[in-house]
Amino acid sequence: MTTTPVQGTRRGSTAGVMLALATIGFAVNFWAWALLSPLATTFTTTLHLSSFQQSLLVAVPVVVGSLGRIPIGALTDRFGGRVMFPLVSLSTIIPVLYLGLLGHDSLAAILVGGFFLGIGGTAFAVGVPFVNAWFPPARRGLAVGVFGMGMGGTAISALTTVKLVNAHSMQTPFLITAAVLAVYAVVAWLVLRDAPDRVVPSTPLTARLAVTLKLRITWQAAALYAVAFGGYVAFSVYLPTYLKNAYALTQADAANRMAGFVLLAVLMRPIGGWLSDRFAPTRVLAATLGVVVVGALVQAFTPGLAPLGTIAFLGMAAALGTGSGATFALVAQRAPANQVGSVTGVVGAAGGLGGFVPPLVMGSIYGSYNSYAVGLVLLAVVALAALALSVFSVGGREPAAA
Repeated sequence: MTTTPVQGTRRGSTAGVMLALATIGFAVNFWAWALLSPLATTFTTTLHLSSFQQSLLVAVPVVVGSLGRIPIGALTDRFGGRVMFPLVSLSTIIPVLYLGLLGHDSLAAILVGGFFLGIGGTAFAVGVPFVNAWFPPARRGLAVGVFGMGMGGTAISALTTVKLVNAHSMQTPFLITAAVLAVYAVVAWLVLRDAPDRVVPSTPLTARLAVTLKLRITWQAAALYAVAFGGYVAFSVYLPTYLKNAYALTQADAANRMAGFVLLAVLMRPIGGWLSDRFAPTRVLAATLGVVVVGALVQAFTPGLAPLGTIAFLGMAAALGTGSGATFALVAQRAPANQVGSVTGVVGAAGGLGGFVPPLVMGSIYGSYNSYAVGLVLLAVVALAALALSVFSVGGREPAAA
């Protein structure tokens, strides 16, 4: 079937609107997902938490949101983003209200709320297959990269949560976020539409997941995303604590610097997709992972923040954002059309889990040695291993250019 220029223009316009709404939904849900991280030092002081308990507090939403992407991605393949975006957003409101109104007076209560707050982190697995279906293969890297900018929702949380608590009350940021989630859920239900040619799988969810786990691209992309996006998540949740301990910054100053790290990574994500549309995604990944290796080794010596420490962190932020965009350009190129959601779920879970482990490791290392050097050296080693994977395993199977 041929497509007339008018039809193509109309679809392109609609695709742009769908991309914008999906990106907003991703940002709003990630804003909710990251509400606990800026308050970690506050809870540590008021509840007398250890370094490990503080790390656990910010890591629980990450691991739940990561593992939850596996079933959510598969469900999105079946039911589409028009159903799943409002469903995830409405479900996230419950833990947000619980944490703001009731569940912030003990570590156990916060962990319970944080567990269910992880639902917000699954929005990523809804958006990738939704956006992917609206765009042709040659534009999917950039489109998915633009959608990935929604991870900047964590920056909204970093910039506003502490300020709202200090200016008003502990309940304020949670109530505002819940209201925004409710508004988005209504708008998404009324406006979002799935792509008319979306491939809907007919096999059961468990069977599709079994097939997904047998795909080579699933595990290759999962390993790469665990480093690229996992590194971003780890820094976005732990950087305020790191800066406070390593450089004696105030909570507000540390949160603002973390927001700068996040914003740069967010801006670089579509660039990673755009570069991958023009070059092999694995080449982009190799370059960005090399930057992470160097940045982590430099920061292991805890240089002064001005300028060397700032350059190291901003370099890693740019590299991790670019690498995250390149990874999903790789998924868009190689995953079967009717399994993009399932593959996204597994890969997204790996990325989130990649962000779950480092804060726990860094907290334990700092508690034992009063230094983060060993943890940063470990980051460099892991990034180097991922670089080798992208060059010698994934890159060796790069499809020929059309």
